[in-house]
Amino acid sequence: MCGFYGDPQKECSCATLQVQRYRARVSGPLLDRIDIQVEVPGVAYKELADHTASESSADIRERVERSRKLQLQRFAGRDIYCNAQMTARDLRKHCHVAAGAERLMESAMNRLGLSARAYTRILKVARTIADLDGAAEMGAAHVAEAIQYRSLDRTFH
Repeated sequence: MCGFYGDPQKECSCATLQVQRYRARVSGPLLDRIDIQVEVPGVAYKELADHTASESSADIRERVERSRKLQLQRFAGRDIYCNAQMTARDLRKHCHVAAGAERLMESAMNRLGLSARAYTRILKVARTIADLDGAAEMGAAHVAEAIQYRSLDRTFH
């Protein structure tokens, strides 16, 4: 592998079959056990040198601490301390999705051919995203973001 597959700056010189073989080295059942899968392209100098103000680390820390506190309250008295540890019963209780989000999830499952394990991982990540957003119910935006984090599940084209 040349290392440039998906790079916006440099063209991949590998044959399609080479890329497929390389990506197939990590099995589906193993990928199912990884909650967040993101391909990270190289960053252009212009973006690195950009001095535009963004969310501060202190603000991010505060949001994460609020979310963690909420999760600790949600699972108080149990040996669970975060959404990633939810059981099937917890998913039914704490992962209510809005109607639009439910249709989005169904579409993603069918279109991407996701497994039942991937479905539960998406729900757990979406619950965490909603917690970070301070939302009681998981909306379409939360589910859509969680689906985006399953990039390695997508079939190769």
